[in-house]
Amino acid sequence: MRAIISDIHANLEALEAVLADIRRQNISEIYCLGDIIGYGPNPCECIDRVMADCKMCLLGNHDQAALFDPEGFNASAERAVFWTRKTLESGTGAQADKRWDFLGELPRVHREPNFLFVHGSARNPLNEYVFPEDIYNQRKMERIFSLVENYCFQGHTHIPGVFTEDLNFLAPEEIDFNYVLNDRKILVNVGSVGQPRNGDPRSSYVVLDNNTVYFKRVDYDFGKTCQKIYDTPDLDNFLGDRLGDGR
Repeated sequence: MRAIISDIHANLEALEAVLADIRRQNISEIYCLGDIIGYGPNPCECIDRVMADCKMCLLGNHDQAALFDPEGFNASAERAVFWTRKTLESGTGAQADKRWDFLGELPRVHREPNFLFVHGSARNPLNEYVFPEDIYNQRKMERIFSLVENYCFQGHTHIPGVFTEDLNFLAPEEIDFNYVLNDRKILVNVGSVGQPRNGDPRSSYVVLDNNTVYFKRVDYDFGKTCQKIYDTPDLDNFLGDRLGDGR
């Protein structure tokens, strides 16, 4: 049994709540699909927790932006990236160096028999969004599915659910929060730990138990995270406001 998380976005309160929920289920392996940092107020602490607790972690577009330069980011996200980089650079000692080394060595793709893990999509592991409404973009979805052997787990959009090869999107609520893997290809978006965007402020992640995917939601003290953002001038207040609305 393994947990698959994504899009923590430097939200320590959310990450700690999710990790506690995972521990209560005696889950031995945690995979992270990227975007440990960006938007949120605790980049150093979140990197430290992922380094300590995750068996596998991928590079997200916000992680890459902190390493290099943000491309295609809106003004709010760009400011957050530059503040994140400054915060990471202000650290001293071996742990600070270890964080940079960790980010710099993150892969974009992880493959196992029958399973593909990416941040964005099978076609563009770092940057491509696959939204629920893309089921109406047949050409895009057919191209992505052609690159998937069986099952692909991804994040990036912060919207959990299952995409089927016959171009349906199944929200967790529609499938009683679980999906049984079969011989048909699927894409599974695990949602976001630190910045949910489907109208539910609770953290989202999935558990893979044998051939069943379980979608999990976890309450956390988003008010505490919001206040940290409000107290940081370089982080736009909107980044805190959205947490309570799950948007």
